Amino acid sequence: MKLRPEEISSVLSQELNRYDRDLEVESVGTILQVGDGLARVYGLQDVMAGEMVQFPGDTFGMVLNLEEDSVGVAILGEDTHIKEGDTVTRTGTIASVPVGDGVVGRVLNAVGQPIDGEGPVPSDEKRNIELKAPGVTARQPVGQPLMTGLKAVDSMIPIGRGQRELVIGDRGTGKTAICIDTIINQRGKGVQCFYVAIGQKQSTVATVHAKLKEHGAMEYTTIIAASASEPAPMLFLAPYTGCTMAEHFMWQGKDTLVVYDDLSKQANAYRQMSLLLRRPPGREAFPGDVFYLHSRLLERSVKLSDENGGGSLTALPIIETQASDVSAYIPTNVISITDGQIFLENDLFYQGIRPAINVGISVSRVGGAAQTKAMKKVAGSLRLDLAQYRELAAFAQFGSDLDKSTQRQLTRGERMVEILKQDQYVPMSNEKQVSIIFAASKGYLDSVPVEDVAQWESDFHAFMNDRHSGVLHAIAESGKLEPDTVEHLTAAIEDFVASR
Repeated sequence: MKLRPEEISSVLSQELNRYDRDLEVESVGTILQVGDGLARVYGLQDVMAGEMVQFPGDTFGMVLNLEEDSVGVAILGEDTHIKEGDTVTRTGTIASVPVGDGVVGRVLNAVGQPIDGEGPVPSDEKRNIELKAPGVTARQPVGQPLMTGLKAVDSMIPIGRGQRELVIGDRGTGKTAICIDTIINQRGKGVQCFYVAIGQKQSTVATVHAKLKEHGAMEYTTIIAASASEPAPMLFLAPYTGCTMAEHFMWQGKDTLVVYDDLSKQANAYRQMSLLLRRPPGREAFPGDVFYLHSRLLERSVKLSDENGGGSLTALPIIETQASDVSAYIPTNVISITDGQIFLENDLFYQGIRPAINVGISVSRVGGAAQTKAMKKVAGSLRLDLAQYRELAAFAQFGSDLDKSTQRQLTRGERMVEILKQDQYVPMSNEKQVSIIFAASKGYLDSVPVEDVAQWESDFHAFMNDRHSGVLHAIAESGKLEPDTVEHLTAAIEDFVASR
């Protein structure tokens, strides 16, 4: 058989033309060590800090440590199926989460995946978890109130939109309760709310979800939950996820509120990760950059300038103290980053004064500028009355014969303390707060027995709604106590006192 060269060459050229194989170059690494939500990976020479990498079984991780011969990766999810020797692949993308209207009303985990059983999040848009905070020129001073609906807070420790107000206290003193009431109070005010549960029991998160749903607050709220049973990287990531989702709305010119419950558990999770990554420990075994952990998060809270849309991100970080020790490492760090703190005290809580706010230590560094003029007018004397009451009450224990002015101040102070008590899940509108504090500061409750003050207040609000709603409407509309409004309010209070 004779072979013809031209035939052979034509067959070869046909075969070569048909040969179509895409070559892909992948940057891969090998797992050296895995456990406790972290993996040490050999290879991945060109990987970036904060980059997402893929493990077997569609599990992702985030690069934290860049060392000479290996990288430390936080595994975002279950790590039981990941073992030594497995291959890790680069994704080339920085850690990001879904944002936009699709996340509203949902319960998500720390990486933005739904955990409420209501299907996937309908969002095409994603945003990086770690972003630089807006610069000085992109901001404007805080000047608009964010009403919590709590008399004790709105009158003496007011919070403005774009502020970072720390809620601090021992376990079980009502820190979460204050923040949940604040979220409930934002109904109809156009504020997008985000509740970030870090290291909480799943039952606690379920209770919060049920309460928010009951009060119609889930219509404008997103819950990001990294429960106590989840690996440390998820607890570390959750606050940044909540902040990123809120930022999306803020840059659209909307007002947002983020509750971080709580940052002490995030710091503990970060400490665990850092020690496992062999980073050098510092005070209380926390790593040296634990301050930066919280500062880069809380600095993203801002009231944007009008040129940038005028949106705001208000942060309510929660810190749990041990035995009321505010001088511990994490509490002092966060106090120095925030614009004031609401300090809750065990003793007050057990005395039945709830919310258990210690007004003496609590402060709002910018809220005064964001307070309504009406509230500012009535609350000035309130702080003074309470301060005088606290001093006199301490001395009155030692003496029996008190002069009339001292007795009057003690009487007034007792009623003020009663007025500032408030049940959970019943936030109060600004105009109602102003009217009751005005009545108390002018001495209309001095003759009312202490045990009857709560009933007197309830009847007074019902009376104002029925007979003098115009006065309340005037305060709500203007936000001021004009001379004629004061006159009408005084007449309404006297009318109520006479009717009893």
